[in-house]
Amino acid sequence: MKEIRAYIQPYMLNHVTHALMEIPDFPGMSVSDCQGFGRERAETGNEYHPFYGKKRIEIFAPDVMADLIFDTIMRTAHTGHHGDGKVYIVNALHGGRISTGEKGPELA
Repeated sequence: MKEIRAYIQPYMLNHVTHALMEIPDFPGMSVSDCQGFGRERAETGNEYHPFYGKKRIEIFAPDVMADLIFDTIMRTAHTGHHGDGKVYIVNALHGGRISTGEKGPELA
């Protein structure tokens, strides 16, 4: 099982969501607001603050789907501008379903 974690521009969320939902058996995702910075820094007037707002997407999927999901996000979130975001694939070792008590690596 893999976790695909993406940080994208907020205005790209709808576009990315529609593309992901076209993937057969797409497992679903969680989305949250977050702030951070990379190589770019933000300036507003006389103030300097390094944080930009992003949307964080978290998806847990079978290993065989991870590359397709990764590539879909990379393609659909791309605008060609600095700050488009980042996408990561992380191993998920163990997970559990609270409602049923099931647990194991296949539920990660």
